Amino acid sequence: MPLVSLRYPTILFDWGDTVMYDDPASTIPMVEWETVRVVPGIEEVLKYLRASGRYIVLATSASISDEGQIRGALARGGLDQFFSRIFCFKNTNLPKGEAFYRHILSDLGISASDAVMVGDGFEKDVQIPNSLGIFAVWFNQRTDETYMGELHTTVHSMGELLEFFKSVDGK
Repeated sequence: MPLVSLRYPTILFDWGDTVMYDDPASTIPMVEWETVRVVPGIEEVLKYLRASGRYIVLATSASISDEGQIRGALARGGLDQFFSRIFCFKNTNLPKGEAFYRHILSDLGISASDAVMVGDGFEKDVQIPNSLGIFAVWFNQRTDETYMGELHTTVHSMGELLEFFKSVDGK
């Protein structure tokens, strides 16, 4: 587990359209797609977080893929080595809601204040984690909309996300 001295020692990432691009029309697991696409800049963010000693987790509402298939898709994108744990519908039996996040916190044995959730869905990746005291970063690459609050901020690119984490670390 990460060092206690880190602010936000555990980082939770949404998968679809945050780490890798999703195709909502697809009915087969991403690992079986002809091509997979990684969100530009995510690898640099993950390298920085790993080098800082943080514990990196995937927290996805994906219901078609199981944990092994998700890890396989991540491997196709060259990202599987960054994620220590994967929480998805098929291994939690929970949709992405308060119970899902409570399960992750409990399973990891951490408090809400030790985690940051990064995702592209404002409700599921920001508002719900915020309701439990988890700080969240809304990854909004679709519009110029920006929401800031006590427990959340907005970034529009992975470069901005990297700068957010560097600022948290005082770099």
